[in-house]
Amino acid sequence: MNGSEVTKPAKTGNMRQRFMEALGPLGVFFEGFLEQPRMVGSIIPSSRFTIRKMLKPVKWDECKLFVEYGPGVGTFCQPVLERLRQDGALIVIDTNPLFIDYLQRTITDSRFTAVLGSAADVEEIVRDNGHDHADYVLSGLPFSTLPDGVGPAIAEATYNVLRPGGAFLVYQFTAKARDFMAKHFTHIDAGFEVLNVLPCTLFWGWKERAA
Repeated sequence: MNGSEVTKPAKTGNMRQRFMEALGPLGVFFEGFLEQPRMVGSIIPSSRFTIRKMLKPVKWDECKLFVEYGPGVGTFCQPVLERLRQDGALIVIDTNPLFIDYLQRTITDSRFTAVLGSAADVEEIVRDNGHDHADYVLSGLPFSTLPDGVGPAIAEATYNVLRPGGAFLVYQFTAKARDFMAKHFTHIDAGFEVLNVLPCTLFWGWKERAA
């Protein structure tokens, strides 16, 4: 094998990366989908209608820590930061280093932290960042295509990390996520947003308040 054969894949990869970055957030999002299709819910970010409806039930004056799973290129990040109190914090968790690197380069808000890791480890991640619980957790992860055992682990860890009265906010193209949520959350509100590609189902799983 000669030198040109060794370097050609790297050059091809660099060219693709430069091309995707030139397309802006949509290019980065699409490249992330190509790298980890089972972990990305769509090839197109959520619409502003989905964002607004998904975040509407959040009581922002009570929110000190908001956590998001699978932030992609940050479609929800700026809307969350715009609503979040000044002493609050937003932690996003993703398994794709492409997304984490992009977010760390493009979001400079001091309340924002991007973590490369699994949502199943949210309890440890929250503790490592100086918090003992989350007030709200948002997820667009595709529960129907996650590896076996990952969906139930995420649902359980999310319930554990939430404070009483907090909520697990989930948007999906299928209702599969509700099956995992229902094992822990006894009160689940549901909605639907047709103005999204594709139309999606919305769930809000509320952790019961202490007696």
